[in-house]
Amino acid sequence: MARNRTPIVKQSRREGFALSEKAIKIMARRPGTPGPHGSRPNNKPSLYCKQLREKQKVRHLYGLMEKQFSKLARTAMRRPGIAGENLLVLLESRLDNAVFRAGFANTRRASRQMVAHGHFTLNGKRVTIPSITLKAGDVIEARPKAKKSNVFMAVGASQANWLDVKQKDLKFTVVTLPTRADIQDEIHEQSIIEFYSR
Repeated sequence: MARNRTPIVKQSRREGFALSEKAIKIMARRPGTPGPHGSRPNNKPSLYCKQLREKQKVRHLYGLMEKQFSKLARTAMRRPGIAGENLLVLLESRLDNAVFRAGFANTRRASRQMVAHGHFTLNGKRVTIPSITLKAGDVIEARPKAKKSNVFMAVGASQANWLDVKQKDLKFTVVTLPTRADIQDEIHEQSIIEFYSR
């Protein structure tokens, strides 16, 4: 199954949720779902529809394919604790998401590409797998060759308290695993778990 290449704004309008900063302004001007019938009021959605839309929203937010996302959801349900929170921790702990949260990329799509192109090392070793799950104590740093390129021209502020970011060195350390309180996005994770528990 190919990765979804639909424009992020169109995906955002479909889900009724801004999946990127770019989508916020456009959705303010063009509310409603895309397509010729997008502005028509829909019937009251069923419980299944609500769960499906929530699952799709979060899947698109983190840029995962269905197989990857369902695997994470089932892993979260097997772990002790609250399954919904386990899922969010697994999503946040992905390497590509951590690069985005550290402020080294403007979007998750960009951070995934940067990791896939081998611009980072994990604990001193070059990595090219965006889905790697990070642990407390892991150190991620841009490779010397990447630091000299224009890849990191737009480094922004860190968005995560669970990361210790050294922007000048293009390096960050995972201080601790993220918690539900660290995730500000409007996500109803229990609906996703209920969807996969059917």
